[in-house]
Amino acid sequence: MQRIRLRYTKRGRLRFTSHRDFQRAFERALRRAEVPMAYSAGFTPHPKVSYANAAPTGTGSEAEYLEIALAEARDPQTLRRLLDESLPDGLDITDAVEARTSGLADRLTASLWELRLDGADPEDVRKAVETFLAAETVEVQRKTKNGVRTFDTRAAVVELTSAAAPGDPQGDRPLDSACAILRLVVRHVTPAVRPDDVLSGLRAVADLAPPVPAAVTRLAQGLFDEESGTVTDPLAPDREAVTAAPSTAAATTSATAPGAGTA
Repeated sequence: MQRIRLRYTKRGRLRFTSHRDFQRAFERALRRAEVPMAYSAGFTPHPKVSYANAAPTGTGSEAEYLEIALAEARDPQTLRRLLDESLPDGLDITDAVEARTSGLADRLTASLWELRLDGADPEDVRKAVETFLAAETVEVQRKTKNGVRTFDTRAAVVELTSAAAPGDPQGDRPLDSACAILRLVVRHVTPAVRPDDVLSGLRAVADLAPPVPAAVTRLAQGLFDEESGTVTDPLAPDREAVTAAPSTAAATTSATAPGAGTA
């Protein structure tokens, strides 16, 4: 059985698709692309697909990850292209690599987010960020299925910066005269601290309340490198392992080639 790890996006209006919506669309894409999926055992077999740390509904993302198990070996890049062609625009498969290491989910420990605050004055946002970072704790409340929960957002925030917005390259948000961009690196802790929780924290400590909801996009997720201050690519270890040894698909082709194994 071959395992393939994929990176995909949620762009434009498709950021409003739920994780369940994406699951349905992806399983249809698997069938359209005729991917030889491995299935679970039992009375109701289902394709072996493992999703990792999906972004909340309503947020865009350039860095979502999943893993699939195949019953037959396939070239990862060919598979990526076929799946990408079978998904709607906005749900795009941008990378594929054969899994050669364990613990993909264990490498998704931090996320880099971009928050576009239309109508917010950049100077007010800058001051709010300074107040937030200077606080030892910033407690917010979130309603969960078990009731209202209070938790600290400050401890999970590794980096928070602000800048004036240069414009909207995707064209799906109005460009007001005032607009600010937040860049946020947050650790994946329990309970999870989401970008909207950090916005709630900014409102709590500095009364920052943008007039319209923020446009939120995850730019990267992976391990946080303390030395460089960056979120690293979680597929890099698999990519490096593949360059050190032939892929499963290549090995299968070699083993079945005419004359293979003869002197």
